[in-house]
Amino acid sequence: MSNSADSPEGLPDEPAGPGRRFRARPVRLLSAAVFALAGLIFVTSFNTAKGTNIRTDASLLKLSDLIQQRSRKNAELDQSTATVRDDVDALARRDNGSTKAEDRQFAALKDAAGTEKVAGKALSVTLNDAPPNATAAPGYPAPQPNDLVIHQQDLQAVVNALWQGGAQGIQVMDQRLISTSAVRCVGNTLILQGRVYSPPYKVSAVGDPGKLRQALSDSPAIQNYQLYVKAYGLGWKVDEHKAMTLPGYSGTVDLHYAKPVG
Repeated sequence: MSNSADSPEGLPDEPAGPGRRFRARPVRLLSAAVFALAGLIFVTSFNTAKGTNIRTDASLLKLSDLIQQRSRKNAELDQSTATVRDDVDALARRDNGSTKAEDRQFAALKDAAGTEKVAGKALSVTLNDAPPNATAAPGYPAPQPNDLVIHQQDLQAVVNALWQGGAQGIQVMDQRLISTSAVRCVGNTLILQGRVYSPPYKVSAVGDPGKLRQALSDSPAIQNYQLYVKAYGLGWKVDEHKAMTLPGYSGTVDLHYAKPVG
């Protein structure tokens, strides 16, 4: 029997019973799933952020600040080590029972080790990244990001050429190099003996300026670097000095080496 008299005019009667509940259930399930997914996203974001803003570079800035802080601390420790070493050397000279010949031999070893200051004519080389707005010179391809910055091998090439040219001592930035020094770059920063530096990088060497300059010119690695200087504007500057004094190395000289197993 029809109940059309109880329904609004022009609308069919509503289906009764289970049929209506069956059509409404997918909508409720979809709504519940959306709210559950939103809740999962909020919980995951909270656990990741741990109360911090994850859309900032604050963590990277904190890491950079920590690196700079450690670099300054290492510089202070180097100075402290130099003071203690001077005291030890003074005591050793006072209580030393060696002969004059042994003293001369020891002095020569100290010079070779780089722990004593060295002075004389010198040459300095300054390397720098290309300008921020650098473009390729005519005839060269457009630069890639790696073409515009100083790399570890560039600094190593300069240091090796200066040694080849007979340098009596070499200093990178404000640190004297010794036999265990490692010129290493991470990104576009130099890490040398526990301290961090940014470009421009200055390498100074005491020795015959003419021989040092010739050694730079003869280096295949530096000849390759000069192509990038010409193409993209990487920094390259060579200066001669009538007199320069390089301080002795004042850091630790401990050696770290592997031991055979068994």
